[in-house]
Amino acid sequence: MTTPTKYQLDEAQMPRAWYNIQADLPVALPPVLHPGTLQPIGPADLAPLFPMDLILQEVSTEREIEIPEPVREVYRLWRPSPLYRAHRLEKELGTPARIFYKYEGVSPAGSHKPNTAVPQAFFNAAAAVKRLTTETGAGQWGTARSFAGRIYGLEILVFQVRVSYDQKPYRRAVMETCGARCLPSPSTETVYGRSVLAARPDHPGSLGIAISEAVELAAQREDTKYALGSVLNHVLMHQTSSVSKPSNRYRWPTRGLM
Repeated sequence: MTTPTKYQLDEAQMPRAWYNIQADLPVALPPVLHPGTLQPIGPADLAPLFPMDLILQEVSTEREIEIPEPVREVYRLWRPSPLYRAHRLEKELGTPARIFYKYEGVSPAGSHKPNTAVPQAFFNAAAAVKRLTTETGAGQWGTARSFAGRIYGLEILVFQVRVSYDQKPYRRAVMETCGARCLPSPSTETVYGRSVLAARPDHPGSLGIAISEAVELAAQREDTKYALGSVLNHVLMHQTSSVSKPSNRYRWPTRGLM
C-alpha cells in the first residue's frame, strides 16, 4: 500500500476553537511594559489600538477560545488547508522521524496571514470600528489585511516600507484591488513620517517606521484601530486550532468580495 503524501480534512472537520498556549506554559509570560511608564500594560492602555474582544484574547489563559461561526464561514474558502508528508526530506536526512508540513498558499492572499487578518477584521467590525491602519513589509500582511477588510466593509490604510513599495508594485495592486489605500512609508501623512523625511528625503523606510505611522493615525480617531500581523498572543493564537463546543454568541453577516 502506498503511503499517502497529502492529507485533507473535510470542511465538517474544521476546528471550532483556537488553542491558547498560555494555558500550558510552565511559567507565565512576563507582562508587556508600557514604553512611557515602563509599567505593565493593562486593557486601558490597549483600548485605543484594539477592540476589547482582541484585548481579552491577548490576556486570556483559557486553553480554548471559540472561533465565531462567521469567521469559520470565511475560513472555509481555504481551510482546512492540506497537510503534506515530506517523504524525500525524510529520506535525505536519513531520519526515522515523520516530517509533515502545512501548505497555506491556498488562501486568497497566498499565505497563512488571513488566518488572523479575518478574525481581527471580524472583531473590529463587531465593535463598530470603521477603519484599520497597519503596516507591511514585502506586502503579504497588507494583502491579507486588505482582503479581510473588504469582507467586513472596513476602510484599510496600509503603510508599506518604501523600498518594498517601489520594488513590488503588484502587491500594492492587489491591496488596492481589495479597496485598501497603500502608502509608501515614511509618508507625509504622519508627524513621525514627516520628521523622518525631513532628516532624509530618500529614506528607504523600515518596518518600525511603518508601524509608528500606523499607530500614530490609529490613536487619533475613535473609529480607527490598529492591526498587527505578528508578535502578539492573539495573532499567534489565530494560527492554531483546537476542538470546542460551538455557541451562538457571535452573529455577524459577511460580505463577499466584489
